[in-house]
Amino acid sequence: MTMAEFDRPTIAAARAGTAAAIDQGLRSYMLRVYNYMGLGLVVTGFVAYFFNQWASASEANFALVYGSPLMWVIALAPLGFVMVLSFGIQKLSVTAAQGLFWAFAAVMGLSLSSIFSAYTDASIAKVFFISAATFGSMSLYGYTTKRDLTGMGNFLVMGLFGIIIASIVNIFLASSALEFAISILGVLIFTGLTAYDTQKIKESYSASFGADVLAKGAIMGALNLYLDFINLFMMMLRLFGNRE
Repeated sequence: MTMAEFDRPTIAAARAGTAAAIDQGLRSYMLRVYNYMGLGLVVTGFVAYFFNQWASASEANFALVYGSPLMWVIALAPLGFVMVLSFGIQKLSVTAAQGLFWAFAAVMGLSLSSIFSAYTDASIAKVFFISAATFGSMSLYGYTTKRDLTGMGNFLVMGLFGIIIASIVNIFLASSALEFAISILGVLIFTGLTAYDTQKIKESYSASFGADVLAKGAIMGALNLYLDFINLFMMMLRLFGNRE
């Protein structure tokens, strides 16, 4: 028996140990992503509900929030946080990135608060659980599938730009038929993007990255999945929500 043959079990064991360490690290990383996302949704939900309660407490409050230019500030503010995080994450400290993520989740709650005036609480809860089940199953698929979803993801991103343009056009047309079509397409697009983004987050993990890089990566991964879920939820709410 040669020395190389003696080395084979050692090399195999070392590779197995490395693979196990990477697998454990990946699970911890994905758990961190989902924890950020889940807590972000909790923050958004609480802020949306209680801000709407305050706004609905009096006609003056309601007019101030939903009947003034402040409404546009609240609606567009989340976009500013997304842009800062997306383009400036490398320049931010982990603490600053975390703070911006939580601030974004809170501001998104302000932006979504009007749904509690537009839809019944029961239908919001029903659609939330439907969205959560859909999101969870598609994210699990994206994590476990061996199929490369890059091609599908690129197609879905183009579709996303399409529904954004259509939504802007419909602000002026106010077409219920176009809104219905946008909602149907939106559900399909964000369902697919959930799987695509999950796979992309999984593949972006590397055990060789430093702690700061992984922490920032988890925040950005959580932001992407958060946006997939929120948009999926809003599209489903338009389709299945019962209006007040």
